[in-house]
Amino acid sequence: MAEMDKAAINRITFYTKLGCTLCDDAKATLRALCDELSLELLEIEITTDPILYEAFHEEIPVAYLDGRKLFKYRVDPALLRRQLQRRRRWLSSLWFSPWKS
Repeated sequence: MAEMDKAAINRITFYTKLGCTLCDDAKATLRALCDELSLELLEIEITTDPILYEAFHEEIPVAYLDGRKLFKYRVDPALLRRQLQRRRRWLSSLWFSPWKS
């Protein structure tokens, strides 16, 4: 049961930078959805790391969950809900798989 509780929390890695209006808008949307969707945000400021800045400076804001891109630039709450529902179904299928011993 503890494994399922951990899976219920959606840990999102959110790449951002100071002074980015799109980042602020996306962050506000994600924070508004935190309780409803069990989100935990890990904010990464890309200007503190040259490698991250090079990788993301033209793509922010961008967010990842389980190593997969959730969105870039803008958050669509309806799409995010669908993505998280698919993830929940996938995790449930792993947990309740009849092939697991």
